[in-house]
Amino acid sequence: MSNVPKRSETAVEYRWKLEDLFPNQEAWDKEYAEAKQLIKKAADFQGKLKDAAQLKACFELEDELSLHVERLYVYANMRHHEDTAEPGFQALSDKSKKLSVETGEALSFVTPEVLSLSDSELDAMINNESLAKYRHTLEEMRRQKAHVLSKSEEALLAQVGNVSTAPGTIFSMLNNADLKFPKVKNEKGEEVELTHGRYIQFLESKNRDVRREAFKAMYDTYGKLKNTLASTLNANVTKNIFYAKARKYDSALGMSLYGDNIPKEVYTNLIDTIHKHLPLMHRYMELRKRLLGLDELHMYDLFAPLVEEFDMEISYEDAKKTIKESLKPLGDDYLNVLQEGFDQGWIDVYENEGKRSGAYSWGAYGTHPYVLLNHKDNLNSMFTLTHEMGHALHSYYSDNNQNYRDAQYTIFLAEVASTLNEALLMDYLLGKSTDAKEKMYLLTYYADQFRTTVFRQTMFAEFEKIVHERTEAGESLTPQELSKIYYDLNKLYYGPGMVVDQDIEMEWARIPHFYNSFYVYKYATGFSAATSFSKQILEEGEPAVERYLGFLKSGGSDFSINILKKAGVDMSTPEPIEQAMSVFEELIGQMEELTSSRNVK
Repeated sequence: MSNVPKRSETAVEYRWKLEDLFPNQEAWDKEYAEAKQLIKKAADFQGKLKDAAQLKACFELEDELSLHVERLYVYANMRHHEDTAEPGFQALSDKSKKLSVETGEALSFVTPEVLSLSDSELDAMINNESLAKYRHTLEEMRRQKAHVLSKSEEALLAQVGNVSTAPGTIFSMLNNADLKFPKVKNEKGEEVELTHGRYIQFLESKNRDVRREAFKAMYDTYGKLKNTLASTLNANVTKNIFYAKARKYDSALGMSLYGDNIPKEVYTNLIDTIHKHLPLMHRYMELRKRLLGLDELHMYDLFAPLVEEFDMEISYEDAKKTIKESLKPLGDDYLNVLQEGFDQGWIDVYENEGKRSGAYSWGAYGTHPYVLLNHKDNLNSMFTLTHEMGHALHSYYSDNNQNYRDAQYTIFLAEVASTLNEALLMDYLLGKSTDAKEKMYLLTYYADQFRTTVFRQTMFAEFEKIVHERTEAGESLTPQELSKIYYDLNKLYYGPGMVVDQDIEMEWARIPHFYNSFYVYKYATGFSAATSFSKQILEEGEPAVERYLGFLKSGGSDFSINILKKAGVDMSTPEPIEQAMSVFEELIGQMEELTSSRNVK
């Protein structure tokens, strides 16, 4: 760590300004004390939510308390992330987490009490003008009512909660703690222990023997535990079906989509439309085989570099300038807010000792958003910066145009704004690139995003759908059956130009997302929606920009699918995925053209 500076050695202009949230520790302590007092007031409303005046006062208290807790929690944890080893901020983070739990418990009576009202009483509340600000909240409660059980049944389900986390916990312990992989040879011929972290590095090796050996070692290890891992996955599927039946949903998939009010067609359209465009994926595999100069393309060749590493050194200052240029299609207002973010202490830029790894955008309502980076002077970090600023500006517009309760957008929408920024940056870089090798490097980077985010995540989503449907139909899924389903999907998705190695049939056993069921499709829909937006913005200009800014300003004021639809992206139809596929087709065309001119290797 010696070459990583201490926090105090990082220049102030590269540190975020958390003083905008709380000027000092005294201010934090004062607000904490206020929140503790407000928690006591919650009990005054218990058993009294029968009329509009009481309900309004209760919701107002809930908002006031929740905002205090959010501010305290965000500040404490961002301070902790600046230097995770600093004990004072560690303690502050723990204190804020306990306050959050305490608040949740104090307010836990609100939803059950509102739902104990009769349908006609609830309708009267929804249509009451004094509660207009809370209409969406009440409509959402009414929508959920059909799946909320009696008090005693809810208490029983709550007790089952700890048991229901067992499949995921067991898988996590097995996968992260107990599984030991063998040693494999690296490019220097040295014996190195295979780990989750090193696996992709091995697959990115230029040496095919290294790739093959790591691939086989990985899946041989999972193969030895296939019975245990199949039991764990089956237990998770059974748990989902139990909850779906208990809460009166038609299926586990239906239950999962109901939370965000997503029609089933969104899920099935994604799979059907990707199936229709699988020839594009097959074409990309053929191109990959040609570029790698191979007679046969194997599963372990999917991450092999297609172009020799193209050195793109991009300083943080240059990255900001390039991003601003690339986002010009979004108009002056967007650019001005972006510049404010760059100049006014929104961003914590560089790595320092003890700083949390990775990148995120976060913040609390009423204050500008914040972005944490661990910036390096390369292409990947420039894409990370524009991605996180996409999230930050989504939050900025949302917070500035919605009340507190309606400002928070769903996970289904979250990746759209960030991925749109990446799409516009890529379009800009490709448009100004004159070096064939640089262009191929960029095209490869982008095409692989389509492969991993749209095609691969859709394949995962299809696997989950098949496994749940077969279990719901009374079939038992043996390790052999799970492996067959997974192997057949790989053959379908990668096509005849790919040698689908038998070992890949065990990949289902190492995907942690399968324990957070029916989640991965959101990566593919988010990427498709963003690609659709970018295509509309670049082709239509102003009208499309206005629609997109309307999307950013909507927050969570309506159901996700409606917010997107109003902005011109209807995810209940195949069109956004079709538009994303047309962009993918253009990329492949450009790559084929450059390949035929033979000047990229």
